[in-house]
Amino acid sequence: MKFFVALSTLALVTAASACGDAHDHVHDSPGVLRKRLFPQAQLTKPTRPLEWGDLNIIHTTDTHGKCWLLGHQHLSFPEPNYSGDLGDFASFVKHMKQIAIEKDVDLLLIDSGDLHDGTGLSDGFPAGGIDAHETNQFLKQLPYDIMAIGNHELYDYINTWDMHTNFAPALNGRYLSSNANITIFDENNNTVSVPVGNRYRKFTTRKGRKITSLGVLFDFTGNDVNTTVQVVADMVKEQWFTEAIAEEPDVFVLAGHMPVSYDNWPTVFNAIRAVHSETPIIILGGHTHIRDCNQPDGRSMALESGRYMETIGWLSAKLGDSSNSNNITFSRRYLDQNRVTYEYHTQQRNHSFDTAEGQNITQGLQALSDKYELSTLFGIAPQDYTISRNPYPSNGSSLSLFIKEAAPYSLTFNNTRKNTTNLMITNSGSQRFDLYAGTFDKNDQIAASPFLDAFMYIPNVQLGTAQQVLSALNAAGADERRKRDLGSVLQQREDELWKRGYVDRRYMNWLDEMDRRHDGAVKRASQNLTLGYVTSDSCPGVGDDTLHAPLASYDIPDFIGSDAPSTSNDTLIDFVFVDFIQDQLLEILNDVQNTTTYTDSDVESYTDVLSNQVLGLYAQHAWN
Repeated sequence: MKFFVALSTLALVTAASACGDAHDHVHDSPGVLRKRLFPQAQLTKPTRPLEWGDLNIIHTTDTHGKCWLLGHQHLSFPEPNYSGDLGDFASFVKHMKQIAIEKDVDLLLIDSGDLHDGTGLSDGFPAGGIDAHETNQFLKQLPYDIMAIGNHELYDYINTWDMHTNFAPALNGRYLSSNANITIFDENNNTVSVPVGNRYRKFTTRKGRKITSLGVLFDFTGNDVNTTVQVVADMVKEQWFTEAIAEEPDVFVLAGHMPVSYDNWPTVFNAIRAVHSETPIIILGGHTHIRDCNQPDGRSMALESGRYMETIGWLSAKLGDSSNSNNITFSRRYLDQNRVTYEYHTQQRNHSFDTAEGQNITQGLQALSDKYELSTLFGIAPQDYTISRNPYPSNGSSLSLFIKEAAPYSLTFNNTRKNTTNLMITNSGSQRFDLYAGTFDKNDQIAASPFLDAFMYIPNVQLGTAQQVLSALNAAGADERRKRDLGSVLQQREDELWKRGYVDRRYMNWLDEMDRRHDGAVKRASQNLTLGYVTSDSCPGVGDDTLHAPLASYDIPDFIGSDAPSTSNDTLIDFVFVDFIQDQLLEILNDVQNTTTYTDSDVESYTDVLSNQVLGLYAQHAWN
């Protein structure tokens, strides 16, 4: 069953791009910061200067090529904390490089992967384009010493090919993919599997320190055909790895798209320690979108620096004499990504901070936003809707908004089954980012709900049975035996989702722990601190650069459903769900009833509307 859905054309509504405005013009759209004027929201300054060492590192990760490269521009906190753009960051890096020269120390710039898949600047490209190809041109302009591959560079072969063919060569050996390969044709038209970038890099810093670097990806299984990810435990057994670490450098600087806690960095660390027991090791990780730090031993530190251009990581090491085997003094800091932070640490002012390079990047990104028409306005959101800062269900929950209001309208729009009673289910992870009051445009739509999931349905399912499936998917309402069985199934599913690259549960658990550990309700009630991240990690001292009250955090279910129709449980309905959950839904559907054995052949397409279009259709209907 096919339906053609055309988004209604708005009458040339002009709005500021959610990605920000260029340097030389200002819009007054509600809910959007005036770019290049000092932020309307009052931002908190950092608490103290950065600690510098002999070797210093600025770290980014999980930027996702998003429109975050033009800054988080909504007025509701914590968004203003992250209102800097990639041009601001480029200016910050240039000023910091000059400070490093004046201090006569080394400063490296490192990225740990995931440049793809996010909002409009990466995903809003016209038909025939390649995800993040255009935004990567701006990242190439920054003086990165090492960039590592992420799992989002491997979901689609064309993106991996673009990184191998265009991005990696431009970085001239600085783009690393130690355990990620791509299959291509060689000069004899034979297929060969080769690294996407380089396996490792050895280089010498401005101060003459010898560095050996890797770019390691976690044990990812969601990669596309003709790409390969070698498990980390096998990678460290390879001959090239043995050769790469054989010669002792002054420091091992290991970048990689792998969490610094609860993953496989110890496998790499221990392999190096078996050869070099005292060589300093610095690990720059990523993937889980959290702020985290630990020290595997007294001569090492591992840092992870958040997500979405919200956090800039800082790590310094006082290495001292290379013959000294004492513990190293490290420091780490998590910087909020905004101009107040940047100007504080570079001792610049608003009029002196911008560099020509930074201004060119900002203007280029704005031109790209205009080219992709990312400021196309769908409506004006009346309030904030959040994924986990409001309980589910509630009026402030973006999950409630999506499945209880937006989906029932958007999926039945121009649908011949509109008048057939239905129950709709999706996974809560389909919603990627909070939705803020004010302009809701094309970029906000992609940011909030970026995935291109199709909606399927099974006709003539009893309402009561469909409701049991939703409860079972969330492991609720079962007897103890079934709870144990479902718990095992759900853990297996969680493990499988982790290997395929889904990090939402880890990030949500981090937010929940943050709220509980730091008396979030009390600190929010005092209203003397703005909302933001409040980090507890395993490294000494306070890691956050700026003080905040922690974000509220509520438990959310893995699966969410539309409001049940007011009818009897034996009513036959259309059971609607996203194709992403089809296999597990069929399994549980067959478990909760034995009248019919459902298979893929019973599943039909419900609509041509994809999950990333639902909010835009609804906004045009309800918010104009």
